Order: sequence, then C-alpha cells, then structure tokens
Amino acid sequence: MDNSTGDKRLIVMGDRVLIAPDEGDERTEVGLYLPRSVMDRDAVQGGRVVAKGPGLPLIEPGLSDSEIWQEPHRDMKHLPMQVEVGDYTIFLRKASVEIKYDGKRYLVVPQSALLLLLRDGKDDDPPD
Repeated sequence: MDNSTGDKRLIVMGDRVLIAPDEGDERTEVGLYLPRSVMDRDAVQGGRVVAKGPGLPLIEPGLSDSEIWQEPHRDMKHLPMQVEVGDYTIFLRKASVEIKYDGKRYLVVPQSALLLLLRDGKDDDPPD
C-alpha cells in the first residue's frame, strides 16, 4: 500500500491482512446481513482487504541443521495465503488491531481470524 507522499510504504508482514472495515451497519457493503446479536457483541465484523503480507515463512528442509545467518544469500519462500487484495471478508473482531494511516482507520488481522471471503467470480472458482 503506497502513501500519497511517495516517501513511505506500509508493508504488511507475515500472514496478516490490512482491512478497511465497514462502519457499523447491519448490512455489509456487499449485502451480507449480520444479525443484531452479532453486531451487539462485536464478535465479527466485515471489511475490504486492501493489503496482505507474503504469508508464513517456510524453512527449507536442507537448511534446518545449519545457522540461517551463515547463508550468503537465500530467497525466502512463503506459504501463500488464500486471501487476495480486493476480497470482502468477515473476521473475528477480537483478533484485530486498529491502526490509523494517512488519516484512515484500518484493522490488521491474522489470516487465521478470517471466517469467510467474498470474491468477485473468476474462472477458477467452483460453481455454486
């Protein structure tokens, strides 16, 4: 996610997701209805994914016996995440951390706290 000033970039780490949250409506921006009991407890919330990290880092099996810092150069491999930028998600509110960036409110959420994704139809998605 780029800042408008061009001097700084916001980089999401690991398996975390940056979400622009919905603002307290019963119906989410994509038309999902969240019951009042859920909204009252703030157990779940919806929002749009605006950035994501690379995923969980993987250790190469052959390197587990050596010290990582002794390697001259390694390309870090990551377990890819299922979430994509632009997805709409319902997530566990308790797992999120609120931040403000460029005057806007965002939530940082680990991928494990995402309950479902709503994605625009693509060829690789299974039919309903």
